[in-house]
This record gives sequence, structure tokens and C-alpha cells, in this order.
Amino acid sequence: MPPRGDPGRGRGRGGGGGGRGGPPAAASTALPGAHVQVVGVRRSGYGSAGRPITVSSNFFNITPPEGNIHHYDVISPSEKTLPARLNMELVNHLMRVEAADVFTRPAVYDGRKNMFAPRELPLGPNGSQEFNVSLSDDANRGSPGENTGGRGPRVYKIRLTKVATINPEVLQRFILGQQSHDNTVLTALTALNVVVRMEPTMKYPFNVRSFFTDRETKDIGSGIVLWRGYFQSVRPAIGRLLVNVDISTGTMYKAGPLVDLCLDFLGRPGQPQILSPQRGMPDRERIRLQRFVAGIRITTTYTGERVRKTPRVVKKLSSAGANNLSFTMRDGTTMTVAQYFRNLLNRPLRFPDNICVEVGAGALIPVELCVVPKGQIMRKQVPPEKTKDVLEFATKRPQDRLASITNGLAVLAYGQSQYVREFGMHVDDTAGPINLPARVLQPPKLRYGQGSPQPVGTLYVSSSFRIDKRFFRPATIERWIVVVYERQQRFNQQSAQDMINGLVQCSRDVGEVNDSSPMVTWQNGQGRIADQLRQAGNECFQKTQQRPTLIVVILPENANDIYTAVKHFGDVTVGVATQCMKSSKCFRAKPQYYANVCLKINVKLGGINTIPDPQSVSILTDPRNPTIVMGADVIHPAPGSEGRPSFTALVGNVDSDTAKYIATCRVQTSRQEIIEDLGEMAQHILGMYMKYRQNFEKKTSNIAPTRLIFFRDGVSEGQFKEVLESGKSACKRLNINPKITMIVVAKRHHVRLFTTNPGDADRSGNCPAGTVVDQVIAHPVEFDWYLISHGGLLGTSRPAHYNVLYDDNNFQADGLQSLAFALCHVYARSTRSVSIPAPVYYADIVCSRAKNHYDPQGSVNLSDTATHTDTTGAESALEAYKRNFKPLHSNMTTLMYFS
Repeated sequence: MPPRGDPGRGRGRGGGGGGRGGPPAAASTALPGAHVQVVGVRRSGYGSAGRPITVSSNFFNITPPEGNIHHYDVISPSEKTLPARLNMELVNHLMRVEAADVFTRPAVYDGRKNMFAPRELPLGPNGSQEFNVSLSDDANRGSPGENTGGRGPRVYKIRLTKVATINPEVLQRFILGQQSHDNTVLTALTALNVVVRMEPTMKYPFNVRSFFTDRETKDIGSGIVLWRGYFQSVRPAIGRLLVNVDISTGTMYKAGPLVDLCLDFLGRPGQPQILSPQRGMPDRERIRLQRFVAGIRITTTYTGERVRKTPRVVKKLSSAGANNLSFTMRDGTTMTVAQYFRNLLNRPLRFPDNICVEVGAGALIPVELCVVPKGQIMRKQVPPEKTKDVLEFATKRPQDRLASITNGLAVLAYGQSQYVREFGMHVDDTAGPINLPARVLQPPKLRYGQGSPQPVGTLYVSSSFRIDKRFFRPATIERWIVVVYERQQRFNQQSAQDMINGLVQCSRDVGEVNDSSPMVTWQNGQGRIADQLRQAGNECFQKTQQRPTLIVVILPENANDIYTAVKHFGDVTVGVATQCMKSSKCFRAKPQYYANVCLKINVKLGGINTIPDPQSVSILTDPRNPTIVMGADVIHPAPGSEGRPSFTALVGNVDSDTAKYIATCRVQTSRQEIIEDLGEMAQHILGMYMKYRQNFEKKTSNIAPTRLIFFRDGVSEGQFKEVLESGKSACKRLNINPKITMIVVAKRHHVRLFTTNPGDADRSGNCPAGTVVDQVIAHPVEFDWYLISHGGLLGTSRPAHYNVLYDDNNFQADGLQSLAFALCHVYARSTRSVSIPAPVYYADIVCSRAKNHYDPQGSVNLSDTATHTDTTGAESALEAYKRNFKPLHSNMTTLMYFS
């Protein structure tokens, strides 16, 4: 529920104004007033470094309402939380039928608690009134197990209460930098977003900010159909209001008979008999299917082929078929579900052995009588094997994406929306996306190792790690072994020798290797992985009197369980570097593949691949101001996995060149964005930083950092303040006192940049790496910018959005923008610059690898479907997750094991 608006009344006109498609929008150089309060850091200036270019972005100018907006609370007394779609239907029925005299001009509603009206509603002297609303359903009722005795349509009570009057003038002052970012501004922006979303929300399936149409669809199998969708969001910008429009993708349940959906999911289309427990349907398959269909809305066909209008929600699947499920009628007689439909409803079942769905208060309906209505969003995680199909559908090249967005304006039809018109708003969608000025930053120079033909050079985004370059500090592979989990018929002795030759040759080209004949063993992936690896290590020791410092593991396809067990053994149990490779990648692999693998092996063994040239990034390498850079992230469980914990990670450099990183990882309360143990985690990283400088770099002064630059990933704008406070309090608990700069990096947004001059684009048609925008579409008062730091490969590059929350160091825009760009070039696993700074990228990887800290043979259930719905169960589960979370082996705490 958004914050409340200002209860005071007033009138005023807000203005949009500003640039349109065509020439670049005139960039406002005005800065926010000194009196303006901001969540993070107030913008103090704009960047000027780099080559200027013009780009377009998927924003359109919008003018705010002329008159006041009236804000109302929508409450359903004594009702449990209803689905947003049902709420929308109830309020729409209220406005059009039950209280049409109150809503002479239509209001807009967000599906939860908030209603906004263009005129004050006549709700009586107290500004509050209760209404009774019913959605009639004249279809005959009756299902086994359901008591329907003479029940009429359900009546819902809805109470509307006046909360505030919003004067749009606050938005005009805010975008001009004269108004603080407070609750009145937030509520006014919420109101405008609800206005522009109301029309499509009433017509199409929707989630929070996107709606989906079946104009463009793709059936990807397993009962899932992809729909093209459109995202829209009203955003404040510098001197103007804009609406951000983008394409999105919705995963939908396949419409039609529920039987067909079930068979599609199980991969057995046209075989309805497999849904019969009597005919051998395995219970595990039924449970897997139940997880997929639970929560889906179905309609039913009883007499004839007439469909019941009101959908019901599937709770679970029966464990027996319809002819083996008995229930007691009101007269005390007992019959099976199949008999009920044959005798009482004159509807003999075609497949009486098949399972039933349970809906509502225990009603049982045979699967064959259920129909899945069109346009139901699947709010579960997409199966991993379908991710590729989703990406193919979602990925569009820049100009195709821009054309799709422009075509989407016809679907959005702002000019035809009665709600947009009633509120006096106008979206300038005829001029096309706005053009704006941008700059292309110079990439930093990187240093390579001795013996490289070019010890200092630029990492061009389109190039790979040249094999003629040597690592800045190569680690030596002293003794290693190879364990193969692919079948020997598919990956034979010759395949293994080819892989060894390729890896040894590349290791000699870029670093050092002392062992060119590692021991090779084939193992069965169904066995105990830890025992097999330990045995291989012992055999190596018996033959060579040396334990391996590296275990290379060859995996078959779909070997996630083996991978997890290997990483647990190496990172947690014994403390040895492990490198996994897919057998399919090793067949006739080119030297470049092994060069990429060597990038990972070198840092896992303690080496450093490249460092930024000190002259390129003086902020990071100034010896008078030792600087530590940290990256933090939180990863949450998949949708529907209630009771699973969230995992947090903090990564920081320990060297003076910001190229060698260490990490720490923790378990915390599910779906909590704030990092509970941030202070303790930061203390660990800082201690390791000072030890490294003292013991390895032999520094005798300036051991503690004087500057701490902290990047935080994945925080929504509404949580900035909370993250800032937790970060500052964590730093206060430390014994040292560095000057702190905190920056939030966001990738989950819908801002896209497109070149207007084809000559400015890279080979993929995207804006070139280093493209930075901090004008026109940036925040009106806060210090933020958008940066594309990576070269495009497929689809449209997504810029990272940087927002400075706190800055003791008083950095200028050019300094921070070039710093962020430089940190995108020191990512050890990649031969290119990457999309976000390396420490943030590492933190994301450490979070996703948190499951490797659990014993694969242990009792903790890490599947995405493990759930604990009650609070007590969730709390005890969290304690179990914390208790069973094994720390890193001491050997790995100083290494980039996560690379």
C-alpha cells in the first residue's frame, strides 16, 4: 500500500513539456534546490567525459492531470485477501451497476487498497460509505462433496473511505527539483500509474505492471504458452514526466481441456489413460503434476457441453480415480464420484479410472470435465529445460524491439482510454520515443603479465582473451587429476587425452603448469560423489606422494546434482579447487575454449588474470587512499517455495589493484531484502583486506582502507532508504573509519537505449559499451545514471542503473561513472567487459552457489517445491537451514573459489 497523499486541498496544473522524437531533447542542466530532501545523494552535476552521441529511449512524454486527484481506501471488511482480478471485477461492477450514481465519472483502482477519482465522490458527511456487491452466477451448481443447499450469489461488502486530496502541482515542483521526494510525490506517482494501467487491466491478463495479449504467442510445450506483453510505468525525470513503455513476456497455462494440459505437462499428449492410478500412474508423477496445476482456475462442463461461468481454483489432485473415490450424500447414502455423474447428472465419464481435481470446500470434479480458461498467468518458476525457449521468445534485436514497443502503443491506446481522458492526462505517443544526449566513455587500459607482446592494452568488447597475452600473476598447476562422469563409450581415453592436451597447452601459453600427465578415472554419477573424489585423490597421493591442487571433472548433460556434490566436496569438505566441464564442450574444443577455462582455474588457484592500469582508474589505485570495493546481493527462493530461506553474499577485494576478491555467504529470513549480518560480513572482508596488504603486499603504513565503495545489487527504489540505513549502521560498528560511498546497481528495469545513427552502433546493433546517460531520463533530484558497459551479443542490451545512496568521498559524476565502467572490465571469468561491476557480479554468483554449502547427502530439502506454509514450520525450517549451512573450508577463504 503506497504512502498517503497530503490531506490538504489545493489546485494547480502540472506540466510535462520537454523533448520529443526527432532532435535530442534539450537537456536540462538545472540542479535540485539545496532545500530539497532526497533519499540518497542530491545530484551535484552532470558528467561530460566521453564522445557525445544521440540515442533514443523507450520513454514518451506525459502531461499530469490539471485538477486534483481524490484518494480513497478500498476495504472489504472481514474478507480474506482476494485475488486482484476478482477485486477489479467487484469494483468495476460497483462503479457501473451498484453505485453508478456515485461514479458519474469513472475512478481507477489498483486491485488492492487504493482508488483514485477525478472528482470527489459523494460518500456522505464522513467521506465513507459501505456497498454490497455480488457477481451473479446463474449456472447450476453441484459437485460431489460440495454443500450448495439453496445458496444464492455471494455478496461482498466494500467500504470506500476518503483519505486525501492530491494536488498534481507537487509533481511539477518535484520534476523541476524544487520539491522533496516525500509521501505526497509517491502517492501522486502511484495515482498516475493506476490511471494509465486501468484500461488494459480491465481488458487483458495482468501482473503488477505488465499486461499480456494473445496477438503474439508461442507454445513451448509442457502445458505452457508464452504471450507477448507490454510494460508501462509513469516516471519522474529531469524537468518532465515520462511514461516508460517496454515489451515483456507472460508465461500462461495452455487453454482448453484440463486433460490436455496435464498430458502436455507429462509429455504424453493423446494418452488420457496415463492419468489413472489404477493403470499405473506413479504417485511421484501425480505430485509433480499437482504442483504444476495447483492454483489454476478451471471452469466445468456438466450437463451437455455447457460451461459453468464462475471459475474455481484447483487445490490438489485426488490420489484415486473417480470410480474409487466415495463420498456421503446428504441423505446418508454413499456413492463414488463416477456413479454421481452417471446417475444424478446423467453424465457418464469417458475415463472413470482417471483422477479428480479438488476445488473449493472439498468438491471433487473429474479431470475430463474441467476446462482451463484462456489467459491465466503461471506464477511459478519456469522449468529449467524451458528457459531457452522463453529467452528466444523474449529476445529481440534493438530495432525489432523498438518497432514492437512502438506497435504496442496501438494496444495501449492512451488516447482512447476513458480513464486517461477523464483525469485530463495526455501521452504524446505520436512523436515516437524521445531522443536524448549520451556519451561513450573511453575503456580503461588493463595490465597483463610479463612476456605478453602488449603488457598494457585495452580489452575491446568484441574480442576474446588473446592467447598471446599472459596472466598478470599466473598460478602454477602443480598436481591435478581428471574425474569423468560421462559414459566411457561417449568420452573415451582419446577424448580425455585431447582435453588434457588442450588444457595443458593453453595453461602454458597464459600461465604455468608442472603436471602434463594427470591421472584420469571414470566414475558412475549414481554413486557417492564425495567418496569417489576422495578415492581419486588418495590414488593420486599413493602414486605421486602429492595431493592434487586441482580436480577437473567432466560432466554429462543435466548433471546438476553431480555438480553440486563436486562443489560441496571441493569448497566445503576438503578445500581443493575444482573445475567442471561439460563433455559436449570438450569434443574438438578450440584453444579459445581452454583459454576461457584457464581464466577460471587461474583465479581459483590464487592467481590474478589482469589488473586495471593505475593511470586509467586513479580513484581505485591511489596509494595515499587505499580503497576497498565491496559488492553485496541477496537471492530469494523461487515463486511458490514458501519457507525456503534467502541467501546473502558480500564480496570485496583484498589487493591494491582491485582484481583479487574474497567472499562470505549467509542464510537469512525468506524474501528479506535487507542483509541481516552485513556488519559482521563487512568486518570479515575488511580484516582479510588488511591482512593481505600487511602479509602479502608487505605494506607497513596505510594498511586500513581510507575509502570504501559499496555496490548493492537488486534493490527496488522503495527500499533505498532502508538499505542506506542498514549499510551506514553496519559501518559504524567497525573499528576503522573509511569514507563510504554506497551505490545501488539495478538491472531489473525496463529502460532501453537505442542508437539513432547506425554508425554509432556496435556489431549487434546496440549502443556501444561505455554509453552513459545522466540527463533527460534520469531522476529529477538524485545522483543517478544509466550505463551500458558490455558489448551486445543477442537481443537488446540492458543498461545498468546506478543510484548513489551515500557519498562521504564527494565524488564527481565523471569520476564515479568511469570507476563503475572500469570495474566492469576486471571480471575474471569473462574475456569481455560485463554488464555490472565485477564485485556485484561475484556477489550474485556466490548467492546462487549457496546451495553448495549443504551436504548433498543431508536432510535439508533444497528443491524449489519445498514449502512450509505455517509460520512455526517456516521458522523451524529457517533454523534447520542455518544449522546445516556448512562454512567454506579454510583453504578457500582467501581464493576466488566462486569463479
